[in-house]
Amino acid sequence: MKYILFINILLLSVCVNAQTKITFPSQDGLTITADFYEGEKENPYILLFHQANSSKGEYKEIGNKLTKLGFNCLAVDLRSGKESNYVANETAKLASEKGLPQAYIDSKQDIEAAIDYAFAKNKKSVVLFGSSYSASLSLLIANKNDKVQGVVAFSPGEFFQPSLDIKQSIYGFNKPAFVASSQREYSYVFEFDSVIVSKSKTFFKPQNGQGEHGAKSLWKTCETNREYWLALMLFLKQFN
Repeated sequence: MKYILFINILLLSVCVNAQTKITFPSQDGLTITADFYEGEKENPYILLFHQANSSKGEYKEIGNKLTKLGFNCLAVDLRSGKESNYVANETAKLASEKGLPQAYIDSKQDIEAAIDYAFAKNKKSVVLFGSSYSASLSLLIANKNDKVQGVVAFSPGEFFQPSLDIKQSIYGFNKPAFVASSQREYSYVFEFDSVIVSKSKTFFKPQNGQGEHGAKSLWKTCETNREYWLALMLFLKQFN
């Protein structure tokens, strides 16, 4: 009951914390732009990555709410994207101007650079939070990166075949994982259960509506957003 009360307060609260725009280099030197949602200095970082044709704006509602749960948050513009919530993807624009490849897999180096940037801030391992293609990349990277302590994956899938099979690549994944989807995606997403062996894993779909693809499930426009938030909050409490 106390968690339900808290989540209602969280979702009804007006988020007034202003995010700060920051930049850092990717592994190939491309300048990455991100929004920093600041919590307490010692709080662990959650790194927020968007879905296809999107941007850091996907997390305009989400970032501030996560800081209230005891985290610092970094919403990152990956080079494969476009815009979300009227927020343009600045990394993608710059990559296009420089003639750099912008396939989904090319964003892997941006995620790895974000991990290094956040880890350097307080020397604490981070949580990766991915949406659609970036959820798959988050699982892939976290599997062998000691700077990552857990993953939140909204609507992961096999977006890289035939060159890369995500389930095969993460077989034996043994870090805390929260994997969420819409109802219609669930049977497909649940196939990841067989390769994630962690004792701390949650596979979630909403019960009172279809839900959405990716992190949009947490937006207030999603009728089942409270279900997602409650399940996510229960998972995240192990990190702080």
